[in-house]
Amino acid sequence: MADSIKVWDVPLRLFHWLLAVSVVVAIATGWIGGNWMFWHGRLGQFIFGLLVFRLVWGLVGSTYARWSRICTAPFSLLAYLRGEWRQPGHSPIGSLSVIAMLALLGFQAGSGLIATDDIAFQGPLYRLVERDTSALFSSLHRETKWWLIGLIGLHLAALLFYKLAQKRALVWAMVCGRAQRRDAGEREAVGGAWWAVVIAVAIALLAVWVVQSAAGWMAPPPAPPAPPALNW
Repeated sequence: MADSIKVWDVPLRLFHWLLAVSVVVAIATGWIGGNWMFWHGRLGQFIFGLLVFRLVWGLVGSTYARWSRICTAPFSLLAYLRGEWRQPGHSPIGSLSVIAMLALLGFQAGSGLIATDDIAFQGPLYRLVERDTSALFSSLHRETKWWLIGLIGLHLAALLFYKLAQKRALVWAMVCGRAQRRDAGEREAVGGAWWAVVIAVAIALLAVWVVQSAAGWMAPPPAPPAPPALNW
């Protein structure tokens, strides 16, 4: 299409939609609880793997997926608010949203690895921390879901705003990978070769495998000493 440019590569788009579905189902299964906690835990590990992939892809992926773009865009926030910022990829506000979302999901995935509900679920690294530490992060894991739901709501509201107020189909761009060209100087995304995909996927799989295996490699924290026996 002559009036559009390539912005989002295929691996990034797959990551985005896999993450979106996984997070929604993880929230639902955690809310229902019971036997669904098994799947909640599995989804948490899958999300952890996706986040590791995204971290690596930000280093080896295509132009607008790179952290160099995402982390520097917020410095142009004032220009964006004045209507002077017109570049492909994430806007300064969009970049802040991406950073916040990934950081929050990273905390949820990490805390879930050591969490327990004392009934049907224990994270794969639960045995490696003190019980009080697990209890603290289990509580934070449950409470932080409200921040996550709120951030998802803001994300959806922003997409609706761009669609209605600015006539920009951001959802469709994340489906097809192309966005409307708004400036003659905008350049298409480059990079993200097949070898980069292999590296990112391999590192993500290795990270999940390490998490699943770590409990068997490391000794659990020592149990507190038993109280002395009373001699009557």
